[in-house]
Amino acid sequence: MVDVLSQNEIDALLAALSSGEMDAEELKKEESQRKIRSYDFKRAVRFSKDHIRSLTRIHENFARFLTTYFSAQLRTFVQINVVQVEQLPYDEFIRSIPKMTILNIFEAEPLEGRMVLEVHPNVAFAMVDRLLGGAGTAPSKIGALTEIETMIMEKIFSRAFESLQEAWKTVIDISPRLDSLETNPQFMQIVSPNETIALISLSTKIGDTTGMINLCIPHVVIEPIMPRLSVHHWFVSQKKSRVPEEVEMLEQRVHKAKLPIIAELGESSITVSEFMSLAVGDVISLNKSAGEGLHIKVGEKLKFIGSPGSVRDRLAVQVEEIVREGAEEDYDE
Repeated sequence: MVDVLSQNEIDALLAALSSGEMDAEELKKEESQRKIRSYDFKRAVRFSKDHIRSLTRIHENFARFLTTYFSAQLRTFVQINVVQVEQLPYDEFIRSIPKMTILNIFEAEPLEGRMVLEVHPNVAFAMVDRLLGGAGTAPSKIGALTEIETMIMEKIFSRAFESLQEAWKTVIDISPRLDSLETNPQFMQIVSPNETIALISLSTKIGDTTGMINLCIPHVVIEPIMPRLSVHHWFVSQKKSRVPEEVEMLEQRVHKAKLPIIAELGESSITVSEFMSLAVGDVISLNKSAGEGLHIKVGEKLKFIGSPGSVRDRLAVQVEEIVREGAEEDYDE
């Protein structure tokens, strides 16, 4: 990133050049020298900034869906937010998580490969405690999972993948399915140690208990859909045309919509005293002659000109002329 100088630094630089303390030619030589940037082949950059922004946007929605889901299941205050989205080697991710943690290994067809949803033990055991009728606090000492705890966690996290499916729907329709639940990271080898992964870190708060939920997505898993994570794809996908079935259904609903139609005989203005003194048999003069056409309005818009009549002993109006766009003003005059 290019450093931006403050105004004081600019003034000091100009003063040094004018006094001769710095040589402008030397500055030009330094600028023209070839800049070398170190590159670590063990930390290959596979995700561009554009990809990271798209993953952040997707999983911010995922965090909102998870908040709603866990709040309903646990019946307590739950807050989940995206802390950061970064890329790093898979081996570094394994070494950064606790030795005893909850690892939900899952697949998401049609993507090939496995991903991991790592849940900190404090968060996982707080959920179990809450579901079993407790206050939602994590135990001071965490040991091996019992069969009951394993079944509860598998059930609650399996349904949590529905939120992931909903969040990814704007990019691809996936069907996440829990493959297995592990507690020891050393026994989990879903990709090679040097494989680049996208790590989405979610800060989680359940009542007074806090912890992290980490989503590990190997690059090799989402590599086939990487072009869909670009900004260009997001804008193009918003312009998708409607399928014929949707257009037909929309037309049917429009045809069934009811509209108010008003046929105006004419208008007149009288004073309040004249209105109060009206009696049976009085005549009110309108602003139109008897042979002049009636204005037929649909809603507030003048659409037709017609003439009054009757059909089967009912008052009716016969449409004689269609008012085109732009001609309404001429009729109003």
